[in-house]
Amino acid sequence: MSSALRQLTDILQNSDNIVFFGGAGVSTESGIPDFRSEDGLYNSEYKYPPETILSHSFFMKQTSEFYQFYRAKMLHPNARPNDAHFALAALEKNGRLKAVVTQNVDGLHHKAGSVNVLELHGSRGRYYCMTCAENYTMDVVLEASDIPLCSCGGTIRPDVVLFEEGLNQHVIEKSVQSIREAEVLIVGGTSLNVYPAAGLIQYYSGDKLILINRDETQYDGHANLIIRDNIGETLGAAVRAIGLM
Repeated sequence: MSSALRQLTDILQNSDNIVFFGGAGVSTESGIPDFRSEDGLYNSEYKYPPETILSHSFFMKQTSEFYQFYRAKMLHPNARPNDAHFALAALEKNGRLKAVVTQNVDGLHHKAGSVNVLELHGSRGRYYCMTCAENYTMDVVLEASDIPLCSCGGTIRPDVVLFEEGLNQHVIEKSVQSIREAEVLIVGGTSLNVYPAAGLIQYYSGDKLILINRDETQYDGHANLIIRDNIGETLGAAVRAIGLM
């Protein structure tokens, strides 16, 4: 075991107030590409860039084309949680982890068993009718040949935050509170370049800021521990070492 992993293990073992803040890198080990990977959204061959297609105005004006892209690139119904998701769920079940704050919309934290998950950008597992507010699951999109429609005739949209839309204020407030009160803040799988979500890190005032990321981030200079490795392997090894997985 490396000295950094040993240090992480000791911190996890001796804290009961941990908060995790994660991004796309948490799910890449589950086969979900991030935006900038070889198979990511920014390397897609579409007429419009992803930020345009996944915007509120595009959804409202070109809903059919939005769903063509959405089905092809945003849905991963067969993706399964990896060791990062399972490790965090185990820490929460043991009373050590208080919250997962995630930028991801894949729902894998819930699938792994986590309960207090604050989804900053919503979830592509949830859908609702824009007319009557009836709730639906991902199946309604997978089964539709074009725009999914409610039984009332209204358009169904994903419960995700599109570009041009603001984050849910309640989720933001809960995230700020969790991070502010945390003894340990673990940040993993995120470049910390996506705002306003990345700005939440500034609310942490403790002395156990842990960054687990393959690449450098703008917060490296503030971190108390930096681990440049796969987050699933790292968290999985640490949580197994304290006997929770």
